[in-house]
Amino acid sequence: MSDEIAAMPRAAATVRTQVELPLRFTDGYTADARVFSFDGLVDSREHLAFALGDCTSPHSADDGRVPLIRPHSECLTGDVFGSQRCDCGPQLREAVERIAEAGGYLLYLRQEGRGIGLYSKLEAYALQDDGVDTYDANLALGHAEDERSYVAASQMLHALGVSRVSLLSNNPDKARQLRSWGVTVVRQVPTGVHVSAANYRYLETKARRGRHTIQLPGGSSARVSGRTR
Repeated sequence: MSDEIAAMPRAAATVRTQVELPLRFTDGYTADARVFSFDGLVDSREHLAFALGDCTSPHSADDGRVPLIRPHSECLTGDVFGSQRCDCGPQLREAVERIAEAGGYLLYLRQEGRGIGLYSKLEAYALQDDGVDTYDANLALGHAEDERSYVAASQMLHALGVSRVSLLSNNPDKARQLRSWGVTVVRQVPTGVHVSAANYRYLETKARRGRHTIQLPGGSSARVSGRTR
């Protein structure tokens, strides 16, 4: 997480604009969404929140119903162009459908390359082609292993009136950071594990070094391949 962002004052964010935005994916799946933009986000980036499914029903501690939330970091190569070097595109597609079924929000965060930016991510890919893993590649370029902060994500949730969530993520740092910024993570729900020949080593590194709850087929703790419902 960026030390500069962590040190910034965390004033309340407000909803700037909200509009209906029907979604359609390349496999034909469609979903109705309402997209929100914000003023006052701590990093001044143009993050978006997509309301999916029934977000209007009351969620209370008594009935245990809380919205399903996924903070999804932007990945131009995976989300838009279908790169198989990562699992971002399939995770985004899965998240939209699961959140639409359960009711909740997809937070689309402008944090390309775990926060280092698109060009640096491509430079990290070049190092990975020479055998360096994804975390050491970031370090070799003068970045932290993971520079993402979820302060803005917590601001977005509070602006939407959401303080208790089910978190759709395999990344324990997302849960830790959201809790530290005042969001109650009632439960952490794993995503599917989307494996390709090009991303197996990347996923294995996330599980080993990032402590992501990923159990790969063929590993000693193999549990799942593909989408988990």
